[in-house]
Amino acid sequence: MKRVYINGSDLTLEDFINVTRRNYMIELTKEAEMNIKKSRALVDKYFDENKVIYGITTGFGKFSDVSITSLEGKLLQRNLIISHACGVGNPLDEEIVRGIMLLRINALSKGYSGIRLSALRTLIDMLNKRVHPIIPEKGSLGASGDLAPLSHMVLVMLGEGEAVYKGEKLPGKEAMNKAGIETIELVAKEGLALINGTQVMTSIGAHTIYDSLNLSKIADLAAALTTEALNGITDAFDPRIHMVRNHYGQRCSGENLLNALEGSKMTSRQGELRVQDSYSIRCTPQVHGASKDCFKFVKEKIEIEMNSVTDNPIIFPEDNEVISGGNFHGQPMALPFDFLGKGIAELANKSERRLERLVNPGLSNGLPAFLTKNGGLNSGFMIVQYSAASLVSENKVLAHPASVDSIPSSANQEDHVSMGTIAARKARDILDNSRRVLAMEILGACQAIDLRGNKGLGKGTEVVYNIIRDSVSTLEEDRVMYPDLDKCNDILKSNIIVEKVEEKIGQLN
Repeated sequence: MKRVYINGSDLTLEDFINVTRRNYMIELTKEAEMNIKKSRALVDKYFDENKVIYGITTGFGKFSDVSITSLEGKLLQRNLIISHACGVGNPLDEEIVRGIMLLRINALSKGYSGIRLSALRTLIDMLNKRVHPIIPEKGSLGASGDLAPLSHMVLVMLGEGEAVYKGEKLPGKEAMNKAGIETIELVAKEGLALINGTQVMTSIGAHTIYDSLNLSKIADLAAALTTEALNGITDAFDPRIHMVRNHYGQRCSGENLLNALEGSKMTSRQGELRVQDSYSIRCTPQVHGASKDCFKFVKEKIEIEMNSVTDNPIIFPEDNEVISGGNFHGQPMALPFDFLGKGIAELANKSERRLERLVNPGLSNGLPAFLTKNGGLNSGFMIVQYSAASLVSENKVLAHPASVDSIPSSANQEDHVSMGTIAARKARDILDNSRRVLAMEILGACQAIDLRGNKGLGKGTEVVYNIIRDSVSTLEEDRVMYPDLDKCNDILKSNIIVEKVEEKIGQLN
């Protein structure tokens, strides 16, 4: 079995996806095991001494001034989990849950959290044996960490809650028994160590950024295909234009477009058919490039957070000290996730406008209205554009930032919260909508190319066209459209287009 070795310091986005989607096994390094044991020894020492330390010998949140005796320690940790498991809504997808578990393991493996190695190994066994706790998607403020959803994860470790094992939804205890994993009893600090963190928002965001990076490549290919369908002018993609402005993403997008269109007999040069194209074609590198720059920034922030200590208090065994701070606060992720949502939404905004130019006879440079030969009797792609406009409008609502909101909690002890998990979930929803809009544009562009008479596509766009036409035929007369749209969306979701284009023309940016 392929493995990812965990030490809390060098988990990459690719490693993350290998575990969550490709089911790689994970294993702690020896260094990580040693660090975990050191921090646990200090927790035990302070607990035995009844030293006043938040969450170890005190209650939580507003109850931090309530002392807890050694006899009450285990009950305190159990009560923390069962009382905090207040999530609501639909269960998070399996890959998101796997990501949550992996990120929590990675954070705890750094050796600053005070968990027992045996307790952490229980969570590792659950991930490797694919016992996936059912975690509701809503209920986190994203400030004292993702307390509510992470508590649902820990419930299964205790033999409570629910989990999915081998495709079957089971009570937590039964799932653990079937997988051959012993449930545990938490001791001092472990409850906080397991639920004080940003791993839910980070897992959602990490999957979203991974897919966004691929979607930005698809957006460039969609724009290239539409450029051919509209006999667009390629001069606007000249690298000299982008070098004199010199934004990284803009240069990348311009290069993608030219490489995909190389050899095309359906594009034009400035002055041949017209002097310049509309912004939806001409400014593609500038707009798509800005989204690429957004994604690059967000990816960097996510990879920092993936390898961060985000619970409280933090154990410093080398200094013989325990410090209460605020690393659980989600603001460093909330702002990037709001930014991510906007960056994705702009890809869909641009795509819908290109689709409009394809279906509008006043803008399409000679294509029939709504891309159908017998308009009036047939509506063609009329309502495809309606649906795209609806999704783009929904994206604009979803792009309203979550991170600027805060509602105090815990009797005002936790008086500023990030709402970062909401920001991550919104970005994920925007991604799903945007992929569908791009699928609609690509389908429309293929239809337009057929109507125009395919005179020869570019090296990259020909690959895209052939993949679509292998699954969806040309629209000769009206038919039920949603299966075609779903097929095209599934093709984009599989990422086969990017993979096959890169085999033909080299790496896309």
